[in-house]
Amino acid sequence: MSEYHNPVLLNESIDALAIKQNGVYVDVTFGGGGHSREILDRLGENGKLFGFDQDPDALNNLIDDRRFVLIPENFRYISRFLRFHGIRKVDGILADLGVSSHQFDEAERGFSIRFEGDLDMRMNQKSKKSAKEIVNNYSEEKLAEILFLYGELRNSRKLARTIVHERGNQKIETSFQLKEVLKAFLPKAKEHKILAQIFQAIRIEVNEELDVLKEFLEQIPNLLKEDGRLSVISYHSLEDRLVKRFIRTGLFKGEPEKDVFGNSNEPLKKVGKLIIPSQEEIKINNRARSAKLRIATLKNQNV
Repeated sequence: MSEYHNPVLLNESIDALAIKQNGVYVDVTFGGGGHSREILDRLGENGKLFGFDQDPDALNNLIDDRRFVLIPENFRYISRFLRFHGIRKVDGILADLGVSSHQFDEAERGFSIRFEGDLDMRMNQKSKKSAKEIVNNYSEEKLAEILFLYGELRNSRKLARTIVHERGNQKIETSFQLKEVLKAFLPKAKEHKILAQIFQAIRIEVNEELDVLKEFLEQIPNLLKEDGRLSVISYHSLEDRLVKRFIRTGLFKGEPEKDVFGNSNEPLKKVGKLIIPSQEEIKINNRARSAKLRIATLKNQNV
């Protein structure tokens, strides 16, 4: 399991769920099963845990426990598939966003800038849209837009123009080819950081990650029981901004409307402060360095 994915903020994120012995919980990013195993360790005999993971590789980590059900689907459909299993409300939901260590380490998946691999980046291998299609078929304008919005790259127009020019000569099919095409924009000191931003932008577009996150968050208020908990670990500012904003306002932009008495009706409220990993954890697991954990419950609860 640890080889597949080293769970980040393991105890903190599970503590946040305030596990009830016979509660119903959901781990929407099952992956290597690290967080799920910890939840099961804390559950009683009649507790229940549902895991979601659209990556077929995650099925190799299946937990043999009658209290556990793995749903091989995207967590944007959380309500629909829980209803299929007769569940309408749950005691807690955990989301560990982003790419698993396993996905980064499998060269042929194309997630990592470290390996020569096909430009793929699909979390769901059945999905039609891959990184190769985006890099080779998107218009210059569309490419510039995703590099700017999802990679936060100020020179997104120049990058997009270069990609479009170079793909006219030869199709860009691998991660190293893309690196070579953009080498003029990769000064040695910043090469890793800029490449990571470019790959992040393409990956978010391939997997519709921000749309998935928004759809998921919008379902939370109707899924949680009265004292239910939401525990979310994010790894970059785009995700964290959405999570933070939704917990604070129930919206992704703008401010909630107020009644004549100045009260607004946002559905959630935060529990405690933002939690980040300790220096010890970062030393052991470098991927933890950018992790942020936010916890929420329904607003009408006294926490």
